[in-house]
Amino acid sequence: MSKGKDLELRLQRTEEQLRIFQRVSRFMVREMSLQEVLQGTVSLIAEFMECDSCLIYLIDDDKLVLCAANNPHPSTIGKVKLRMNEGLTGWVARERRMVAIPREAYNDPRFKYFGELAEDTFEAFLSAPVIARNRVVGVINVQHKQPHQHSGVEMETLTTIGEQVGCSLVLARMEPNAVSEANHVELVLASGPVRPRL
Repeated sequence: MSKGKDLELRLQRTEEQLRIFQRVSRFMVREMSLQEVLQGTVSLIAEFMECDSCLIYLIDDDKLVLCAANNPHPSTIGKVKLRMNEGLTGWVARERRMVAIPREAYNDPRFKYFGELAEDTFEAFLSAPVIARNRVVGVINVQHKQPHQHSGVEMETLTTIGEQVGCSLVLARMEPNAVSEANHVELVLASGPVRPRL
């Protein structure tokens, strides 16, 4: 491939990445239910990654609960649960680290079978923590039926969206009128001066 063509493809992918970040950010500023935000987010991720499955699990006490899927599993949303020490998803939440497996993810010793999820047989697995206020509050999983080498752009995108979803979760806990009634200047100034980092 020529340098010009390669540069053109990388630029196109960067523009697509920017668009997905913008679209997820717009979910954060609109008056939408959290379920709508999560469903919209998994749909955007699935489109960008051209994957077969995108799932978001959120932490409830000591469990990870399936809360959104691009291929809705009506009977499994809210019902599929993992303990924090189970599966690749639990590992990502515990270790606060991304995992990328390009093929035979089901052979990884950390993998957990559910039986009711088609994803049990998918080859490639990419997972990133959902972070809110510097805490892991969930996990996003992306899976491909066929082997797939995850690019740096895909990994960076999933990590950033995990942070955006975390912000959405924090915002969802606020009363709608709290934003309009807050004195934002006072909030900033009350936090004290910013010290330059060396």
